[in-house]
Amino acid sequence: MQPLWTMEATVKPTLNELVGACVAAVLMTAAGLARADVDVFACEPVWGALVAEIAGDKARVYTATTALQDPHRVEARPSLLARARTASLLVCTGAELEIGWLPLVLRQAGNPGIQPGAPGHLLAAEHVSLLEVPKVLDRSLGDVHPAGNPHIWYDPRNIARVAVVVVERLATIDPANADTYRSRGEAFQARWRDAIAGWQREAAPLRGVKAVSSHLDMTYLYAWLGMVNDGTLEPRPGIAPAAGDLALLLERTRKDPPRLIVITPFQDRRAADWLAERTRAPVVVVPFTVGGTSEARDLYGLFADTIVRLLGALN
Repeated sequence: MQPLWTMEATVKPTLNELVGACVAAVLMTAAGLARADVDVFACEPVWGALVAEIAGDKARVYTATTALQDPHRVEARPSLLARARTASLLVCTGAELEIGWLPLVLRQAGNPGIQPGAPGHLLAAEHVSLLEVPKVLDRSLGDVHPAGNPHIWYDPRNIARVAVVVVERLATIDPANADTYRSRGEAFQARWRDAIAGWQREAAPLRGVKAVSSHLDMTYLYAWLGMVNDGTLEPRPGIAPAAGDLALLLERTRKDPPRLIVITPFQDRRAADWLAERTRAPVVVVPFTVGGTSEARDLYGLFADTIVRLLGALN
């Protein structure tokens, strides 16, 4: 038997063999790509992660924003338009969270399959009960969302509700894999119920704890955990606090100060540090969405890490 290096030196592929190998490689690559049957455009990482849980390798998921971006303020870049043009399913929060850029993306993409009313257009906020629905619509009150508070994913029970809709939309768009989506959806719901029960037990010490946040983005988290929303650093939604605004907040909370000041990674923490110095309430940075911290790598990590950080700051 010849040594391996001798065989390698004497075996010379013909031109036809080289062409055949290249074609085979292309076909193998195409076959691998073909495994994903649905292109998904997710506005925020939390919805991209949810689709991935349900679709597995049946979907290619593109996420338009990162966990370190404010989804209110995103530029409708050409890369977003290109992805939206080829998407079979769009999953976004809605309730005007993406009002500054999503309508432009939809209009410029020219993709009828993901326009409002189409099966491929899914706004999560339309499938849950919204909190903080304003009684008066007045832009002088700041960046008010007419339909209610859009930060619905901070309550994991809302994610379970949206998951039901995701399953059915995927099954409608890709009926060949409908059984797979429904089976994976059922498995996810079972795991998710157990996870929620565990998080609620772990977070029991947070019940009744007063917390101030930077923006009205913690409403659903507080409601789920039984925490008390003690106000925001912003005097009005989307309006950065001035010195006078912080002084008023400090005066209002002086007799019964908050125990936590909760912000997200992309929010300016100077106002939070100012209040923390005067109230002795710790500042805790929680992940805004999936990917917001190194521990929040998926949906489960998002909530597990949030609770760990809140409890750590409380203690």
